[in-house]
Amino acid sequence: MNIRTNTNSIHNIDETAFERTLLDATMAAAKVTLPAFRSGLSVDNKLEQGFDPVTQADKEAELVIRQTIEQAFPDHMIIGEEHATKQSDSPFSWIIDPIDGTRAFITGVPVWGTLIGIAHEEKTFAGIMTQPFTGETFLGLGGKSTYSRFGSDPKPLSTSAVEKLSEARLMTTTPALFEGKQLQAYLNLENQVRLARYGCDCYAYCLLAAGEIDLVVEAGLNIYDIAALIPIIKNAGGVITTFDGSPADKGGNVIAAATPELHQAAMNMMAKAE
Repeated sequence: MNIRTNTNSIHNIDETAFERTLLDATMAAAKVTLPAFRSGLSVDNKLEQGFDPVTQADKEAELVIRQTIEQAFPDHMIIGEEHATKQSDSPFSWIIDPIDGTRAFITGVPVWGTLIGIAHEEKTFAGIMTQPFTGETFLGLGGKSTYSRFGSDPKPLSTSAVEKLSEARLMTTTPALFEGKQLQAYLNLENQVRLARYGCDCYAYCLLAAGEIDLVVEAGLNIYDIAALIPIIKNAGGVITTFDGSPADKGGNVIAAATPELHQAAMNMMAKAE
């Protein structure tokens, strides 16, 4: 279906059309990613030095997502991790990470996810994360965040009420994201919280939106790593910014927290490394 927006204003968009396209695109991606998961597929390295894995499933999943978006919104910009940006004069852009957490994907750990965010004039207003192996969908759109599993009726998401670092459950993908002063600041923060866990990539942000954890701190994120997750967290009552309190829509060093008070406490510690 070709859905053309007759206005550049975000206030007159058809949220139903955006939601349908987000769901259709992630379902199309799942037909690529799920059969490839735990299949022993080959892995390429994007880097000459270091290791940044990519698989054929990453590339193919992004292509089917792009095709779904282009069928519905042919005039919109598309930004993806694996393929070149589709330029456009439209104020709307779609930001794709077909497999966020490729390291988890290639080691059989189901905390990877497909991320699609939608931005208007570079501010993300809608986002989805799906984990097809567990059948989970986290959606942020229209001021609400919802959770469903294997097509169940969506349930509202809400962050926890934790305000103090001493009560917080913290996650980061790995402390290796941090270097120098940032690493020391992160370790100091970790020493202040009740519990720290590693390794969940995009899944951690959705656990935050669901109230299962309270704080996520990460460094060096790209736009496609975080854009889709911002509406999910904000609509659930959380706060997400860069370490210095700026918008996180373009990535960078990110703090996501369940409450404004907890966010401020974490930001006070991490801002020292900026």
